[in-house]
Amino acid sequence: MRKASGQIDDPAMAKVREIWAKKQDEGWTQQKLGESMGYQPDSARKSVSQFFKGHDPQISMIRRFAKAVGVAVSTLVRE
Repeated sequence: MRKASGQIDDPAMAKVREIWAKKQDEGWTQQKLGESMGYQPDSARKSVSQFFKGHDPQISMIRRFAKAVGVAVSTLVRE
């Protein structure tokens, strides 16, 4: 997926964004996601915001996101 900045998302990040849109429809906030990813309440929203600004996520962040939203890592990362 090409972003407004012209950068192209890694396929895993594109899938993250797709799942995140569904979670938002369910009422999730960046704060809730951040806390579910293991961040302290005072930094949870900012940490998630930084994660979503990226285009090529680290596998550790993919694992945190997957666990937080209840999906398998393999749902996000495919070869």
